[in-house]
Amino acid sequence: MRLTCPICGARDRREFYYQGDAVALYRPAPDAGVDAWDDYVHLRDNPAGVRRELWQHEAGCGAWLVAERNTTTHDVLSVSLVTDGTERGA
Repeated sequence: MRLTCPICGARDRREFYYQGDAVALYRPAPDAGVDAWDDYVHLRDNPAGVRRELWQHEAGCGAWLVAERNTTTHDVLSVSLVTDGTERGA
């Protein structure tokens, strides 16, 4: 799989670090119970189809990216820079 970094161009997936779903991921409050933190750390949905994902170009420019990708076919539909701070890791 290849991702096209808006800064560096097309690169192999191994240059990037997958950070998870780009939307609807929240961090529990520091005083949340053990169950809330266990869910946050260990449980993720694994839906098939088109998803918005957060990636970091770790072995390149270091930019945070949102990739829209089909998790069934691995087709990358779009890649954009995280600019507005709404995605985790921005």
